[in-house]
Order: sequence, then C-alpha cells, then structure tokens
Amino acid sequence: MEIVVTGSIAYDYLMRFPGSFRQNIKPESMKQISLSFLVEEMTKHWGGVGGNIAFTMAKLGVRPHLMATVGRDFGEYRQWLEAAGVNTDTVRQHDDVFTASFFCNTDTENNQLASFYSGAMAKARDYALADLPFTPDLVIISPNDPAAMTNYTNECRARGLRFVYDPSQQIAWMDGDTIRHDMEGAYAMVVNQYESMLIADKAGLTIDDLRQMVELLVITHGKEGSEIFHNGDQQWVPVYPTDNIVDPTGAGDAFRAGFLTGIVRGLPLDLAGKMGSLSAVYALENVGPQNPQFTLDNFITRFRLEYDDQGKLEVLRNLTIA
Repeated sequence: MEIVVTGSIAYDYLMRFPGSFRQNIKPESMKQISLSFLVEEMTKHWGGVGGNIAFTMAKLGVRPHLMATVGRDFGEYRQWLEAAGVNTDTVRQHDDVFTASFFCNTDTENNQLASFYSGAMAKARDYALADLPFTPDLVIISPNDPAAMTNYTNECRARGLRFVYDPSQQIAWMDGDTIRHDMEGAYAMVVNQYESMLIADKAGLTIDDLRQMVELLVITHGKEGSEIFHNGDQQWVPVYPTDNIVDPTGAGDAFRAGFLTGIVRGLPLDLAGKMGSLSAVYALENVGPQNPQFTLDNFITRFRLEYDDQGKLEVLRNLTIA
C-alpha cells in the first residue's frame, strides 16, 4: 500500500519562557503590542508537520513516502528520517534556499507563541502528485504551502485518490471559500476543537455540516479526549493518562500519525483513536516532536497497560505495509 504524506518539513527551534504570557499581555493595550520574552533555554529539533507525521507512522511500522520540498541544509535530517523508516525518495531538494524553520516559545502554562519561516516549503506548489513514479493509495494533505494544499486536493479529486485533509496550522491563512473547496471529497479530516470552530466560522458552516462533508471527522479535545464521527455515529476516545507532560509541540501531529496508522491497518475506529492518544503522549513526554524513541513492541506493551486487556493491538506485529 503506497501512503504519501504531504506537508512541511522544518527545523524546530523550541524555547521555554519561565513565566506566563497571559500575565504580560494587557487587553486594554491590544491595539499596539511590543513584547520581548527572555527565555531560559533553546533547543533545535527535526520538525514540520509532514515530517512529524511520517516519523511517527514509521515508528509504528508503516513506511510512508514523505512528499515535500526542502533546502540545501536537509542532508542530516534526511538521514534521520531514513533511519526511522521514512521513505525520503519523494522529498525534493532545492539548493538555492534553506529548509523551513519553526520558532516556538512555550510558557509555564504550555501556551505557545510561534513564527514560521516557509523557506523551501514555498516551492511545494510546483511539485505535483503526478510527478511521483507510482499512484498513491492514500494521500495525507497536512499543513504546507497553501497553494500546494489546494493543488493536492484538486489532483486527488481529479484522479480519484483517497485523501485525508488536515489544514490545522494553515487555517489562519485560508478564507472560507478555500476551506470549503479543499475539504470537498476528503475521506477524512482531523482537527482540534478550536480548529473545527474556526473552520466552521470562516466557511459559514456548522459542526454538523462538517460531519456531512467528510466520511470520517475527528475532533480532538486535549485532555478531554477525542471525538470520532463516522457515518452518523459518534464515539469518544479517552486520552492516555500521563503525569509527565514536558512539551506540547508535535502532540497533534503524533495523534494524527497514530490514528491514521490504525486506519491504514484496518483497525476499528476506537482502537485507532487510542493509538493516536498514546502516540500523542509520547510526544508530550519529550521536548521536540521527533524525540520519542519508542519501538513497536514497547508501544504495544504500554498500550495494553491502560487500554487493552485482550491483546487486540497484537495484530500490528503481524502486519507489514511497504
């Protein structure tokens, strides 16, 4: 089964502010803001939504094709992804620019202020699914150059390709017409609660409208769990408990990767949702979205401690997806 993950590849520069952003932002002064936060630490990590999703899927035994555009500084990152099991043959390198970069400052309440430099990601609009040497069975369209995302949804509809639509961080750049256009015909959409409300508001839709527009809609609710809508049915999936939240960066990407791996494996929706929840916890417990170094075996062992007393996830050990 040929799975293609499209989306950003970036270097993440993660910083920690030893205080609260809220206490330094005065509502009465919102018309003009000029703030500088002195951080205690900064670390550099592999990142980008496409890279993060592909990394976690690979850790769970799937070998996805990562389709993205990168700059001349990608060499070491490519080696990292390949070592994790990601197929990077479909990553296109441009030596005239740098790879995209994400700068994120997190406070003691796990609120985040972030900036993103697009770099080579802007060239993704010139890279088409038709350029691939194979026909994908599933295309995951995650945050990327906005024009590229629209191009990929157009291609998927025109060629009859099954696709998952994940606009998340790019919703702020999109207008309602673009959102409605891009999600049309999607097999699935995965968003968090705030993103679902923003999509509905911008596109003039209700949550019920979203449920009708895609076959499978997943809305995550942070520590409350996730909500899965499918063919008129609704079910809640609990979070995997942890007392060791270190950094929230990449948790949403990890959830998507775990959930979509379960879908690709043909597992029931609730089991796929629980895979997403545990994948998110591994990201939460580490600094950086690609630091969790779990194996499939210890993932299954930990999963069974909380969710599974009948060995349902053992099926993962017996399935191989190229």
